[in-house]
Amino acid sequence: MTVLPFPPPQKWPATLLTGQHHAVCGLGRNGAAVVQALLDMGATVQAWDDSRPKLPAPLSSHHRLTLAPLTDLTGMDALILSPGIPHHLPRPHPAALLAREQHVPILSDAELLWQVARKAGSRARFVSITGTNGKSTTTALLTHILTQAGIPACCGGNFGTASLALPALGDDGVYVIEMSSYMLERLKDYHACAAALLNLTPDHLDRHGSMQGYLDAKAHVFDNMTAGDLAILGEKASWADGLHQRLERQGVTVRTLSITQPVPETDAPFLPGQHNAQNIETCRAIARHLGLSEEQIAEGIRSFTGLDHRLQLVAQADGISFINDSKATNAEASYHALKAFPKSLWIAGGMAKEGGIESLAPLFGHVRRAFLIGQDAPLLARTLTAHDVPFEISETLEQATRAAWDHARTHEAMPILLSPACASFDQFRNFEERGTAFATLARSLCGED
Repeated sequence: MTVLPFPPPQKWPATLLTGQHHAVCGLGRNGAAVVQALLDMGATVQAWDDSRPKLPAPLSSHHRLTLAPLTDLTGMDALILSPGIPHHLPRPHPAALLAREQHVPILSDAELLWQVARKAGSRARFVSITGTNGKSTTTALLTHILTQAGIPACCGGNFGTASLALPALGDDGVYVIEMSSYMLERLKDYHACAAALLNLTPDHLDRHGSMQGYLDAKAHVFDNMTAGDLAILGEKASWADGLHQRLERQGVTVRTLSITQPVPETDAPFLPGQHNAQNIETCRAIARHLGLSEEQIAEGIRSFTGLDHRLQLVAQADGISFINDSKATNAEASYHALKAFPKSLWIAGGMAKEGGIESLAPLFGHVRRAFLIGQDAPLLARTLTAHDVPFEISETLEQATRAAWDHARTHEAMPILLSPACASFDQFRNFEERGTAFATLARSLCGED
């Protein structure tokens, strides 16, 4: 599902950043987009990528662009590091050390978008969404609800379009920004009128040092918020208690969610499961804060068809549904998928994260049979054996999908769920390629191609 900006995209003034000088480190998808946006607004840019000595394809030579190692940041207004480049742990990149020595701020492009909007005179509102899981669905759903209600809105950041590459919005516009922990550590003046921290489970601990460091990074989503703003804490948990008290002392309106049941299918046909109920309720609360009516919110939720590779119904025949949840690259994400279906044929495997799938044991009763693929299939098999879960090692995704289809047709029709609980890199370039391969095969088996 793609959320399109509304109205048609507008550009920021071509002279908005004339006279400014920025350094950009990292020229992947995000970095290249940031360079182009800065040039389009009149800035002078020096860019470098340790692994790309030439300009990447999206960029072309420009008289205000210098491609050279960042050995001196004198006169720079900011250093923009691509999200994957560390400025602190586990070891700061040399450009980050240099920026500190020369007192140059290290910023994310979300911070730059905020600065650009205000410099252009736009009072567009900003909404920030973060958490370990569910960020993208919540970001896209809220943007869909807003655009369906006729409010100019667009989303980006960690999901989809780089923040600074988003179109110019006027005073009535809303930017919905998915924030990674890396982005959040590089904010300065950015101010969201509503922000959500959905959940918190161990992730990126090499970058943050500990769970407390991870929480501290995520908590930056509430920086600069004041009375009249809305903060959402997505669950009642120990990590949320101190944040709730701190935000209340700031005068911010705080709401902590307590979700126990999924939303009825008639209200949200493409958002199954209790975890999606959390995403939905977060969007309801923020949409109300932004002035939408209950009818507008309900219609937006009903008409949202979901995101690719996230509990996505990709094919259906003879009572058998194929569910593409390839985005579930860890056990925590697969937990929500297994919980959403009381019984399923489960395709799992790839490159397992630390702990494997042991944490999913409470939901193994939902698995009628597992089909294991990839490098760590034997590791997952040992866990399933210990819990008496029927399984077979299929090795490849194609073998597993065909075997699950045959099993469902000869035994009992039930969902075939690709929710790997593992990274994809042993057999695929990324989770998107894995999910697309599954969807293509599923449609072929159902006779839809």
